[in-house]
Amino acid sequence: MNADSRPAADTLVPATEIARLAGVTRAAVSNWRKRYPDFPAPVGGGPRNALFALPEVRAWLDRHHRGGDVSVEVQLWQALRGVYGDDMMRGIADVTEMLSGGAANRLDARVVAIAKDLAGESSPTEVVEALVEGFVDSAGRVGADQVTSPRLVRAVRHFAGTPSGTIFDPACGIGSLLLSFEGTPDVTLAGQEMDASAVRLAGRSGATIKEGDSLREDGWPDLRAELVVCDPPVNMPDWGRDDLLLDARWEFGVPPRAESELTWLQHCYAHVAPGGQAIVVMPASAAYRKAGRRIRAELVRRGILTQVIGLPPGMVASHAQPVHLWLLARPVATGAVGSSVRMVDLTAYDPEGPFDLHPKQVVDVPLIELLDEAVDLTPAYHVATSRSDHLVEYLSAREALLRRLDEMRDLLPSLGSGPGSLEGAAVRIADLARAGLVDISTGVAVSTSDQLDTDYLNGFARSTANTRRSTSGSGGFRTDLRSSRIPQMGIEDQRRYGEAFRTIDAFEQATVDLTTLIERAVTLAREGLTGGALRPGESSE
Repeated sequence: MNADSRPAADTLVPATEIARLAGVTRAAVSNWRKRYPDFPAPVGGGPRNALFALPEVRAWLDRHHRGGDVSVEVQLWQALRGVYGDDMMRGIADVTEMLSGGAANRLDARVVAIAKDLAGESSPTEVVEALVEGFVDSAGRVGADQVTSPRLVRAVRHFAGTPSGTIFDPACGIGSLLLSFEGTPDVTLAGQEMDASAVRLAGRSGATIKEGDSLREDGWPDLRAELVVCDPPVNMPDWGRDDLLLDARWEFGVPPRAESELTWLQHCYAHVAPGGQAIVVMPASAAYRKAGRRIRAELVRRGILTQVIGLPPGMVASHAQPVHLWLLARPVATGAVGSSVRMVDLTAYDPEGPFDLHPKQVVDVPLIELLDEAVDLTPAYHVATSRSDHLVEYLSAREALLRRLDEMRDLLPSLGSGPGSLEGAAVRIADLARAGLVDISTGVAVSTSDQLDTDYLNGFARSTANTRRSTSGSGGFRTDLRSSRIPQMGIEDQRRYGEAFRTIDAFEQATVDLTTLIERAVTLAREGLTGGALRPGESSE
């Protein structure tokens, strides 16, 4: 196609838009491209984000009578949704086992029929991958902690290079990150996950997945891997610190209770073989929070931290905040220490990639320069300092702070006058669990019934009355989820309460992030003013 005949930019569409037009999943579009020789060829984009001419796509859909009717893939998803409600992960795991030759008695007959018909048209593997992709794409899902977004997976794969040997993920969820290495020559995949349904899904391939809490009950105590990858759960105040104070894994310091991410980081490093490395997804605030300063300093001082990569916003499905990749390397020889940490700032890049580095986005910072009072490991700070001046960093921090303040306006839910009391009929979570309606094995209440909303359960479990029941006479606090009492109401009312609780939780987390942004802006302003890099008055930039 020559330049004159190339379609205009506004007539080009990605595969996701084709899926929306046809009423199918993205996996179905991928299957069409493989199965039909006459499917339109890409006319733009790259291998990962191909673009198609919209007129050609519409003509193909009309020619093959695609679109208009609800596709079989969507019918299967809707049928599962009707049976499992928000617990789609368990439903997909049941379908996976059934299509792999397991029993079908867990599944609704209509789900079995649709799944088998669809597998006959394509393959069991394609059906499962389509369901998993739909789960990854679905917003507000239960089980978001068990999923790593495709964008983040691509970034980790890029910086992992071409690994060999054992690849280990101690918080693998449904296997989004770990299984991306499937098919790589000369590798063995291993993982651990505490959610039973996620374990069943992650085990759909050749990976060996163990069930359990990696921090409290390490299922692989003797495993040392050439590559450890992890997108750990964040903000886990109850990660078991009191029981694990003397654990040998904390060789860089016992993590503070509020620094669960540094707990996972050290757990990952404990499983790295000599000469191997770990790549761990970290919140941006972990690079400069005061509570983690001592551990950061020890990582730098001993030359374990080799690289920090600041990724662009939009990498994570559940929020728009940027995240970092921390790369740790275990030396082959004792005492072998690098002289610098490579800082890479990709925050201005497209989250879809590619992540090819430009010299202006990279700086090697000597260890001694990092070992100051703050031990700030933020790539943007060091790259900006080396390439520009203090003003750039302050303006960026100020903009981020003001943007977060603006975002918080809409986070608190709009609430109206209530009935004054909800002291009517109530039921204990223990009774719901005994009846098989709620799963509390992970320390939170997860609904297994379409008549109970998970967020509603956990929101009321944290009520003042239930908290009071968990407080001993001496003033000590011990969470007792089983004794929590939940008011009885219809599922629609439950969902309204659940949505309000979710929004409150999001606001609470935003206040934590806001504190770190405030500290950052204040520190930069004070240092700039006292050091001469800034002066009072409006910036000319």
